[in-house]
Amino acid sequence: MAMDGAAGTGPVLPVTARLTAGEREILRVLGRSQEPDSVRDAILVSIGADIIEGRLHPGDDLNSVELARRFRSSRTPVREALATLEREGLVEIAARKRPRVRRLGIDEVREIYELRGELYGLVSRRIVEHCTDAQLEELGAVQAELEAAGAGRELDRYFWLNVAFRNTEARLAANETVRGVLDSVGVRTLHLRHLSLSLPGRLDTSVADHRRLMQAYRDRESELASALTRSIVRRGLAAVERSGWTGAAG
Repeated sequence: MAMDGAAGTGPVLPVTARLTAGEREILRVLGRSQEPDSVRDAILVSIGADIIEGRLHPGDDLNSVELARRFRSSRTPVREALATLEREGLVEIAARKRPRVRRLGIDEVREIYELRGELYGLVSRRIVEHCTDAQLEELGAVQAELEAAGAGRELDRYFWLNVAFRNTEARLAANETVRGVLDSVGVRTLHLRHLSLSLPGRLDTSVADHRRLMQAYRDRESELASALTRSIVRRGLAAVERSGWTGAAG
């Protein structure tokens, strides 16, 4: 399916005040300024957010001519943005074919989720063992926002707060190597995590799971917190598998 103006309503200019939580997260993972000043970055964050939030689907064409028209740019910044998204595993570019949204094979998805589960288990242990009460309350503040977004059935807001919760955990764990690995693999599955939370009943389950995890942190239960974290990641994978998503070509 070729991408046209229906996926957007004209050019998205790099104005910081207009960046969504998803666009800011994409820039953070890529190590870009949170105040993008190029059309390339505007294209990058717009397409990335469309993929992650499900407005673009695996296998969808990304027509560089149409994208250049949409963003009122030359094709050079379009090609640069798509090349960056290819490196991050969101787009695939084959010779003599249009770029398209990349399909992740189910085996790759399972491997990434397994890695994330183990690494976040380590993160949870480090949080219990090393964080001060004040640092835990910083995480608790994000949890409170999660609860509010869940109660309001605000899926996209809840999703990006969920991402912020995990990012805060990784920062507070103070292991930059682990944090870097999580960023490197995490962007490839953001759209699957969004899909998982959109399924019936998943939002309420996620709220309850994170509430229990936050209580384990406050109770200083290291192994319980680690087990809960791994369980949360496994639940997400199981939901993706049950959804019928396979990553196979249609």
